Amino acid sequence: MGSRDAPALLRHIGAHAGGPRTRAVRSARWYLARMSDRHLFDDLSERINEALRNSPAADIEKNLRALLADWFGRMDLVMRQDFEVQKKLLEQALARLATLEGRVAELERRANNVDPR
Repeated sequence: MGSRDAPALLRHIGAHAGGPRTRAVRSARWYLARMSDRHLFDDLSERINEALRNSPAADIEKNLRALLADWFGRMDLVMRQDFEVQKKLLEQALARLATLEGRVAELERRANNVDPR
């Protein structure tokens, strides 16, 4: 029996609901209604998935990603992680330069105070 037959079966069960098996009939009615709901949701989900597979949205997204990747590729952009590494290296180089400048200044001061005789 397909889910499309469920409403006819429910009407048939409902016509005989006054008998001794009323609880079983209600249970069967509830079960068939739940199966019908489940089938409805499964069918709806399948239709939505099919519509998405056949829609141009996936192609548009793929083309947009390629366009943006090309655009960013032409720009001189770097990744944030690479930027942070270069920033740290520059800070270390500047600190080293300041130390060396201090040493050169001290050596020049000493050289100017010494009289060559």
